[in-house]
This record gives sequence, C-alpha cells and structure tokens, in this order.
Amino acid sequence: MWHAGERAVQRRTGQQERAEHTGRSIGRTIPPVAARFLTERRTVVVGAADPAGRIWATQLAGPAGFVRADGDHAVLVAARPVPGDPLAEVLAGPAEVGTIALDAAGRRRMRLNGRSEPHGPDGLRITAEQVYANCPKYIQRRSPQELPAAEPTATAGDRLSLPRQLAVAAADTFFLATAGPDGRVDASHRGGFPGFVEVLGPNRLRWAEYAGNSMFMSLGNLELNPAAGLLLPDWDTGDALLLTGRAEVDWSDPSAPVVDYTVHRTVDLAHATALTWTPPEFSPALPRPSR
Repeated sequence: MWHAGERAVQRRTGQQERAEHTGRSIGRTIPPVAARFLTERRTVVVGAADPAGRIWATQLAGPAGFVRADGDHAVLVAARPVPGDPLAEVLAGPAEVGTIALDAAGRRRMRLNGRSEPHGPDGLRITAEQVYANCPKYIQRRSPQELPAAEPTATAGDRLSLPRQLAVAAADTFFLATAGPDGRVDASHRGGFPGFVEVLGPNRLRWAEYAGNSMFMSLGNLELNPAAGLLLPDWDTGDALLLTGRAEVDWSDPSAPVVDYTVHRTVDLAHATALTWTPPEFSPALPRPSR
C-alpha cells in the first residue's frame, strides 16, 4: 500500500501502526456517500506535473453538479484550467492527477487520485486509483458567494512580489500537490491562523506541519521527490496564486516537522473563479500561534 518514502516517514514519526489502520480507508471505488458529496461541490483542486516535471496545483470551479461520479470508479469534471494556467495544456491530454474536494461550509474533504483524460470539449474524466475522506481538522468554515463572470487573466513570474508576499503571510489556507516515485500525484490541504506560512523572502516560505491522519502521503512523497506545487486561493476576490518549487522537510523534531519551500515559478490568476467566500470561522483544532 505504502511506497518507500511514506514508510520512511511513518517509521521516523513512530506512526506505522496508526498508518496501517487509517490506510484501510483508502479504496478504488467511489461510495454513494462520496458521490453525493461531489455533486454538491463548487470547486475542486487538481494537482499534476508539467512537461518539465514541475508540480502545480490549480482550482476548477462550476455550479453544483459540475463534479459528479461516473459509476463507481471515475469522476467527471465539467471544467478545465483557464488559459494561462500552467496545467491548461497538461490536462488537455492524459495525466496523473491528485484531487481534493473541500466543503468549507461543512468542514469536510475528500481526496481522489488517479488518471485524468479529456472528456468532451471542456471537461475531464478521472479514473480513480485512490479514494478516501479526510478528517475536518484545520478547515476554516466559509460559504461561497457568486461573483459576476469576468475573463480570467494570468501573470507569470519567478518570485513573489511584495503584495503577494503580504497575501501569503495573511493566508489561512493553501493546497499542496506532490508526486511519488511512480509519478502518481497527491493533493492535500493545509490550514492555520494567518501567519502560519512564514514568508522569509521573495523565493522562500516555511510552515510547520500539524498532526494529521498519520498516512504522511505528502511528506512521504517529499522524502523521495522534493517537487511541490502550492495553490493559495484569494477567498475575497476569486483570484488565485499558483506556485511551483522545491520543498525540504526539517526533521530536527520528528514530532513537529517543518517544511522549507523554495519558489521557482509563480502564476497569478485573476478571476480564477466566479466565487468569493464569507469571512472565515477558524477551526477549533488549529494550534495557537506561539508568538
């Protein structure tokens, strides 16, 4: 079930037994309750690698029902990345993807990893290889609100501008995409109080990893492949910030690993979705800032 990187991290943290237990929840089929959950979603996060091997995470959006199960083993998504998104060309063909569907209002999330192929003129069909729910920890409660439709625009760079540094420092949520040794991609969620992502410069970020489900799929991937993509949605505007770079984990304290992230490329997506969100109700599980 686990690859060498995941097992190494589980041993290092003393979580092998718990990982074996929680790992039994991973399946290849989409249960009816998960199918219903998907049809209610307005957004889904997708992670994948570009032709250069860089990992990116992006966000697709649509009306309720734009994501739906196609039988027990696949999902249909009636959306693709907008022009200028680094995954637009990638998802125009077959690709390994990791996805996470987040219900911010209900503090629920579901992950589905598998093989994506184009479906129709503007959609995707993802064949499931791993399907599992996650605990509600660290999700800030929010509800979506409609925006007038606007044409998306993309601006690429190789470092974070000062306004973007300030936005990252104020973030309470981001999504992380990583890939394992077999090329399979995983997308996961991180949440904290504003400031939980430290901005150390225009190309350097740092965050502490909080206790989770003990499977360590993200950190296990990083053990063998440091490429990682970050998606930081702007909940107030519908914009999004996409980053790709390299992540290194500091295991000085195995019970509290810290990730150092070097930004290689950035993409600002204005009007990435036609949604804004209500102000956050912070998760009661969040660790209090130490300063």
